[in-house]
Amino acid sequence: MKKLLMLAVAATLAGQAFAADPIAQRKDVFKQYKPVVGGMGKMVKGETPYNKDEFAKLAGELEALSQKPWQYFPAGSGTGKTDAKPEIWSKPADWQKAVDNHKAATAKLKQVAAGGDLAAIKVQFGATQKTCKACHDAFRKD
Repeated sequence: MKKLLMLAVAATLAGQAFAADPIAQRKDVFKQYKPVVGGMGKMVKGETPYNKDEFAKLAGELEALSQKPWQYFPAGSGTGKTDAKPEIWSKPADWQKAVDNHKAATAKLKQVAAGGDLAAIKVQFGATQKTCKACHDAFRKD
């Protein structure tokens, strides 16, 4: 019984430590992007058959994900095992503009995806990816 209690306490503390680590939290959210964007990319490139409903579902997931990681960039979280550049904190207006551009692009992609026009989807998917690249170029160490 004592061992079980110790394991429960250790698990709780480990969970709290993860929850208190904004670097781990933002990395977790960004990891969730990969399968979503990857699935859409395969359809856009013709590597998998285009499925209007599946693409629209993925676009909705991406739009929801685009709201999440930014809260995990508090002041002081630029040190440690992070790929974040200091410009996130030294140029907050530029950072916020990049975040807003990404959110707007994912919202538009969700809207365009609902219409099912693959040509329009390809254009907006490309525009959305450009917001990712712009942010990585300016605010992520490679």
